[in-house]
Amino acid sequence: MPSLENDLLVLLYDVARMIRRRADQLARLRGTTRAQWLVLAHLSRHPGLSQSELASLVEVEPISVARLIDKLEARGLVERRLDPHDRRLRRLHLTPNARPLLEEVDTMRANLNAAVTEGLDPSSLACVSQVLQRMKANLAEEFLLTEEAV
Repeated sequence: MPSLENDLLVLLYDVARMIRRRADQLARLRGTTRAQWLVLAHLSRHPGLSQSELASLVEVEPISVARLIDKLEARGLVERRLDPHDRRLRRLHLTPNARPLLEEVDTMRANLNAAVTEGLDPSSLACVSQVLQRMKANLAEEFLLTEEAV
């Protein structure tokens, strides 16, 4: 059995936790949260999502997304618009005020990525990325099989 320092699952957990902590620090410096960054990033890539669609993407409960949207809307970064086909739904859209914050987030993400991967050659990074994508696919497949069994 490998030591905890060399255990793959422990290493993955530790690296992910450290990245989240650093991202949380960077977000606080900008008066936001990592969760708000995630919401803004998803809405920039997929404008017009409903709150439930967004909740599914970020894997949180719809009420949590509603609170995040309330805060972002109060800051003038997100707006809720009526769905033209279903008046019960409101679609989420970024306002022009969100653009500067998204640019800052992109810069901070790039800087954090550079810090995390410092000293790694491009072929090693490509290999790590490929391995992590395979692991993600394995887990997603296992999750689907488990869900079907339930």
